Amino acid sequence: MSQLKTIQDEHLTTWLPRLLTHGGPRFLQIADALQAAVADGSLTPGDRLPPQRHLAAQLDVDLTTITRAYDEARRRNLLEGRGARGTYVAAPKVELTAILDLSMNTPPPPDGVAFDDMLKQGLSQVLMRADNELLMTYHLGGGSDSDRQAGAKWLAPMFGHLDSRQVVVCPGAQAAIAALILALTEPGDVILAEPTSYPGLRAAATQFGRHVIAVEADKHGMLPKMLEQACSQHKPRLVYLNPTLQNPTAITMPERRRKELASIALRCNVRIVEDDPYWLLADAPPPPVATFAPEQVLYISTLSKCLTPGLRVAFVLIRDLEERERFLVALRSFALMVAPLTAALATQWILDGSADGLLAGVRKEARLRHRMARDILAGRYSGAGDGLHVWLELPAYWNSSQLAHAAASYGIAVTPAEAFATGSGSVNAIRISLGSIKDRGRLQAGLQRLSHLLARRPESFSAAVV
Repeated sequence: MSQLKTIQDEHLTTWLPRLLTHGGPRFLQIADALQAAVADGSLTPGDRLPPQRHLAAQLDVDLTTITRAYDEARRRNLLEGRGARGTYVAAPKVELTAILDLSMNTPPPPDGVAFDDMLKQGLSQVLMRADNELLMTYHLGGGSDSDRQAGAKWLAPMFGHLDSRQVVVCPGAQAAIAALILALTEPGDVILAEPTSYPGLRAAATQFGRHVIAVEADKHGMLPKMLEQACSQHKPRLVYLNPTLQNPTAITMPERRRKELASIALRCNVRIVEDDPYWLLADAPPPPVATFAPEQVLYISTLSKCLTPGLRVAFVLIRDLEERERFLVALRSFALMVAPLTAALATQWILDGSADGLLAGVRKEARLRHRMARDILAGRYSGAGDGLHVWLELPAYWNSSQLAHAAASYGIAVTPAEAFATGSGSVNAIRISLGSIKDRGRLQAGLQRLSHLLARRPESFSAAVV
């Protein structure tokens, strides 16, 4: 019996890693080794792992390192605890859907960030320090003093020190865009945007009876000469820009172009709505357009694209007092306030530094996923190496709606160029979102399927499906 147990123990420790000094955090090296052993069959569902103290002694690390490694492995659904009986390799988690969603721009869950613990600790701090009754009642729109101070701190990397009274707290960027349209335009007015642009702008403008007209763009974004011509021709009330890692093209507008557009907006007396959800994810982005025309530009930054979609909180920088009041009146007509508990959690994370840690993790994970996309998509990859998405121009034998339909048959959701068109035409491309699939291995599988599909012609795909 003891000989059998020795054989079993040897089997269950063959996966143990050789910990490297420069291989990253040790607990992640151990968790990665566990994941590799499960993937190659060295460990199978139902195998019992060594007690944590025994494993710590074998690897010559402290017990805390093993505890963190096991916790990380549980987060990846690799392990399950069975009380006093110990820790076992978990059975594969059954997916309720086979769809690999590459269509939704959300921040990826970062490795090395204990998000569950962060959430529990943040809520605990909020409940301990706040009046619980205030968290469950109506608030005036625009955020509390603390919320606006948190907003000013969040915007500090873009603008430096800000007067927090100029910051308005909103329930997400879409609500902010809609309220700005209501506050600053009238039915029938024109809003200028790039030929491919955020679909939420067109949806809100159409709902309110405004007209979105496309202004020609190049590889650096909206063309200044064409903007000036469109201002003269259409007398627009607003210009909508998403200048950093633009959705969907992933273009980051250079500083010179930003200055030129700001100068034209001043000269033509047209306001710019600068929707900038990805600035904090970008690698050394230029200053916002709002720095070159502070009184002419309304600036939006959301937490949903940098931290987590569950934080439906956006900060809007509006320097003019009268415009802030008009904006708040418009906002209250359809979204009275940010949910107080959500706003308090966002404020807590920003002020105590938790948001910075989560942001750094998201940024690192996004870059890893871009490297994966670049390797798999090879010559077709045209991303910037950061942000949440890739804009993939298609070979001539595919059109974007056709490819999106074919990809769906492969169990992959992507977004065709038509969804982003503000004019009558659109480029032949799809947007691939890299953050919406939690598991990196499943993302890899989705990208590989997509790469294989792109290499085939539609007629061969149709024949295979039939």
